[in-house]
Amino acid sequence: MTDPEHYKLQTPTRDPRRSTSLRFRLVAAGAAFVLIVGALTVYAAGLFVAQPARAVRTAAAGSADRNQTIAIRAQAVATATPRVQVVIQPPADGVDYETAVLTNIYEQVNDSVVNISIYLLGSSLHEELIPGLDPDDLFPTSGGSGFVWDAEGHIVTNNHVIEGADRIIVRFSDGTMSVAEVVGSDADSDLAVLKVEPTGYSLLPVLRGNLDDVRVGQRVAAIGNPFGFEGTLTSGIVSAIGRSIPSRASFSIPASIQTDAPINPGNSGGPLLNERGEVIGVNAQIRSEERANSGVGFAIPISIVERVVPALIANGAYEHPYIGISGSTFNPICADLLGFDPTLRGAIVEDVIRGTPAARAGLVGGSQELTSDYPDVCPQQSGGDLIVAVNDVPVGSFDDVLSFLQRFASPGDTVDFTVLRAGESLTVAVTLGARPRQ
Repeated sequence: MTDPEHYKLQTPTRDPRRSTSLRFRLVAAGAAFVLIVGALTVYAAGLFVAQPARAVRTAAAGSADRNQTIAIRAQAVATATPRVQVVIQPPADGVDYETAVLTNIYEQVNDSVVNISIYLLGSSLHEELIPGLDPDDLFPTSGGSGFVWDAEGHIVTNNHVIEGADRIIVRFSDGTMSVAEVVGSDADSDLAVLKVEPTGYSLLPVLRGNLDDVRVGQRVAAIGNPFGFEGTLTSGIVSAIGRSIPSRASFSIPASIQTDAPINPGNSGGPLLNERGEVIGVNAQIRSEERANSGVGFAIPISIVERVVPALIANGAYEHPYIGISGSTFNPICADLLGFDPTLRGAIVEDVIRGTPAARAGLVGGSQELTSDYPDVCPQQSGGDLIVAVNDVPVGSFDDVLSFLQRFASPGDTVDFTVLRAGESLTVAVTLGARPRQ
């Protein structure tokens, strides 16, 4: 087993090998100079004082200048703490960078990931499938993953993992188990929060990342329980961002993360992690004909998780903002049919549902039937508004509208939609409602 002491966090501003080489040269030079002047102790002491970071070492700087520079840097750190990209320095024995990163992620996060087992009462099962069922007996049926949210015992997972369960057992990485209760669930974001009694358990909450830092090509890792194999780490990259994945009925989960990190049945509800071991998403879906990894997996973005989970803990439910439109992304190939400049970008309002916030505010949907050579690309009707901005934030696609509402808006908020209608630019103020429940 590799010694964990080898994996020390370093910032990318300093290379230990260069510092070591420089230190040896300084020591050698200092020793030679001391032998010449016969003052070994004085200069040796001065040498080891002069070992600040490379950024403040100058050939001609005196001790007063060095102290002033260090004081300025310390004041800057105290007044501004930017997010510094932390990397893992490969250990001296030559282990490669990727191994060091993944090992560090696993050692940091695995104890925060749990295995979730779902049991149903005999009364919930079909007796014709299992003859002689005792209605009071519990039967294991499925499972998934989850992770520790806080020290109070809250566990985050997918709604579809625990939906319909009669009993939920959470198993921690050290083998201890606990019965969990459902605190709240939300089918529209496919998230759920469980609660275990924290006494007697070692609960290690995850660290949470920032969706705005996520980039295509970024290295990521997933930890979970694929096919029931606990504590499994897989790795890959972010394949795409800003995906919309299916949710309840006609709704979707916008701003989702696509990854090629292997995601399989049992990974659902587990964390998708960046290089620092921070959660950037909750693994939720795979795109495959065989229900196994095909290199296309999706994670619910941390931006939605951080809005939904606190509400589930506090209220047991989450209210999504609702506007009441359906639409599509404007494509230049449809410009002549729709009467818009082909250089524009935005979201076409195809339909406005009666009695919704959009209808009350006066947004306009399509009203004139179209016959297009590109029915899979262009709307079936013309005359609908073209949304080009939301609260002055430019819109490039219909998904941009959904993403803005999910990330930054709540029921009761008034949002300004900049639209183009019949050649005019208008601002339509829409007071959002709460998404209707089934």
